[in-house]
Amino acid sequence: MTTRRTLLAGSLATMLPLPAFAAEPTVERFPLWPGTPPGAPAGSVADQWVKRSPTGGADDIAWPHVGVPMLTVVRPATPNGAAVLICPGGGYARVAVGRLGGGIARDFASRGITAFELLYRLPHDNWAAGSDVALQDAQRAMRLIRAGTTRWGIDPSRVAVTGFSAGGHVAASLAIRSSLPLYSPIDAADRLPARPDVAGLFFPVITMSDAGVHAQSRRELLGTRAADPAWQRRYSIEQNLPADMPPTWVACNGDDPVVPAKNSLLMYEALHAAKVTAALTIYEKGGHGPPAAHRDGTPVPWVDQFVAFAGDHGWPLRLPS
Repeated sequence: MTTRRTLLAGSLATMLPLPAFAAEPTVERFPLWPGTPPGAPAGSVADQWVKRSPTGGADDIAWPHVGVPMLTVVRPATPNGAAVLICPGGGYARVAVGRLGGGIARDFASRGITAFELLYRLPHDNWAAGSDVALQDAQRAMRLIRAGTTRWGIDPSRVAVTGFSAGGHVAASLAIRSSLPLYSPIDAADRLPARPDVAGLFFPVITMSDAGVHAQSRRELLGTRAADPAWQRRYSIEQNLPADMPPTWVACNGDDPVVPAKNSLLMYEALHAAKVTAALTIYEKGGHGPPAAHRDGTPVPWVDQFVAFAGDHGWPLRLPS
């Protein structure tokens, strides 16, 4: 069951207050697919959104049904060539993202990084791709980002993915299954690679196994197969790491009451065992969201810490040769 707490914590992309910038970024929004997305069910899926909180702002919304998956692009005034795909959360029951570019996207844009927020489709709407429908959209989104080298001033070799909560599972699925053929190519963009150059997973859903599982995400993602051990293994990220897994930053709060911190521990242990470049940070407090500020009110610079880790591996700026 989707609780109010789950809704409010579903996506940092819309939770955080918008920072002040010297120059406002440009925001645009467009569909991922020309025409109807692949594998549409017999009855059309109509977009539906709800307010995440009665007192929230006009753009503080979540989508329980997505018929037209979208990318919202937040373009910095002075781009540095790097890009990031942001996968919001919502327990696979909905996607908690607005239309105007949230705080995380704008934070990245303030650093010169072109940010792309993903509104992805959901398994419960009976798309032919089933449990892979969100990954199908994530693959397409990554390819469209790389196809926009000229349009957005992006270096196609510097594209990261980040994901929050169930969006962490979407982002991690993209990192481990970027080359899995989930749809027939429809244009030149689909000839481009979907593998991210670095991944940032924040209080992510990782496992579908009983130990540590976020029950709602498993139920929504796997549907009638939720109790099937084979399907649990197939969609447990920690059991399916490829040899070309990108450098990965994992972070969570130790007191998260929604997605157990064990998900992040399992992910780091699997990355370490596979000799994948990785880092894990478990913050003391913060629940299902950003880490809580220190007692003196000083915020924890968690985005800075991710960017610093990624910077050691060529994102957002190229490493000197």
